[in-house]
Amino acid sequence: MKKILFLCTGNSCRSQMAEGWARHLHGDKLEAYSAGINPHGIHPLTLQVMKEAGVDISAQSSKHIRVVKDIDFDYVITLCDSARESCPLFPGKIRILHYDFEDPAAAHGSDSEVISAFRRVRDQIRDFTGTLPALLNIKKP
Repeated sequence: MKKILFLCTGNSCRSQMAEGWARHLHGDKLEAYSAGINPHGIHPLTLQVMKEAGVDISAQSSKHIRVVKDIDFDYVITLCDSARESCPLFPGKIRILHYDFEDPAAAHGSDSEVISAFRRVRDQIRDFTGTLPALLNIKKP
């Protein structure tokens, strides 16, 4: 199975969603992990909107990239420009890909506007992770 690291700045929203969706949609084809350059805990709305979509990520944790540095990843996927710019060097033949998603934690406005931002990003990341096997040429086990 291919090992994929989703990397974002805070490991609180986008990378957590990507890890959850990848495990949910493709757990038989890949091992998904997430980490942050400067982690600060999973945002409560991340947990809420993922649960609404039927994906429980409550067992996941926000972690610094140092925690996963010894895992032999096949791919590192940065999900924000800041993580791409700060991405450490990885040894070996790791492929680094970049897909920038809006940070829902930076959303402003009413409660309904903020939760809408989380749901929008959740759905965009679901659609993106749905394409991973084809994008990365991962065959069925």
